[in-house]
Amino acid sequence: EQMEDRDAVSWNTVIAGYARHGFGKEALEVFDMMRATSTKPDDITLVGVLAACSHSGLVEKGISYFYSMHHDFGVTAKPEHYTCMIDLLGRAGRLDEAQGLMKDMPFEPDATMWGALLGASRIHRNSKLGKSAAEKIFELEPENAGMYVLLSNIYASSGKWRDVGKMRVMMEDRGVKKVPGFSWMEVQNKVHTFSVGDCVHPEKEKIYAFLEDLDMRIKKAGYVSATEMVLHDVEDEEKEHMLKYHSEKLAVAYGILNIPVGRPIRVIKNLRVCGDCHNAFKYISAIEGRLIILRDSNRFHHFRDGSCSCGDYW
Repeated sequence: EQMEDRDAVSWNTVIAGYARHGFGKEALEVFDMMRATSTKPDDITLVGVLAACSHSGLVEKGISYFYSMHHDFGVTAKPEHYTCMIDLLGRAGRLDEAQGLMKDMPFEPDATMWGALLGASRIHRNSKLGKSAAEKIFELEPENAGMYVLLSNIYASSGKWRDVGKMRVMMEDRGVKKVPGFSWMEVQNKVHTFSVGDCVHPEKEKIYAFLEDLDMRIKKAGYVSATEMVLHDVEDEEKEHMLKYHSEKLAVAYGILNIPVGRPIRVIKNLRVCGDCHNAFKYISAIEGRLIILRDSNRFHHFRDGSCSCGDYW
């Protein structure tokens, strides 16, 4: 607002920033402000706009912008725009339309596009489509460990443990190693790093005791462990135990204990946040009355008063 001259870069940065944080409506408001100036939207602007629509569930708006952007702004759709649209349609459960768009594209789908379709298959538990998308990714990026794990998640949520086992064997045969998950946060100019089931942090006993209490309180409020997220065929009680000590949960617990009330709890994770932790943080934000900002490998999540800025479109 203090800039005298705003070029496309400044507008695009703000639009993309809002999109990454799940504030789709705010991103589109900035886009409307940009259109009221002499600065012409470019292909990067439209990537931000479509991403904002995708991450906020604004499906019809996204479709409208995609099919009008050449006429309205002279922007020809590039692979990045198609990826956003596949992601948009897939998240909304319109998987047939997403596949149709991929078939009609003027170029071959890349690993990112197949990844968007695989992610949508996980959300809507379509293991057949997930397997098909994963096979394409394995051809293009055979060492992409995240995609093997994503397909394993789809199989596990459907109780297909034999297929989960096959994925483990495939990863071993191809020498693909799962990247271990870590979460970290800064408190009083010191970075604290956590791993799943962390047993080396100097305040581990205090953290675990607080997590046990917190777990009971959020369950009373309605939280149910997403045991289908665990990639092991074990009893539900053991699955709940495994979910309870994910790295991001440990980091958030440490943040609540050490960051003064009124200040946000900021956590960074090197991988995508798991569905169970995402759900738990909504309850924790309400019960503790805290703003939790989690930045995972894909985007930012703002948990406040029992909801997330992504609107569960992530």
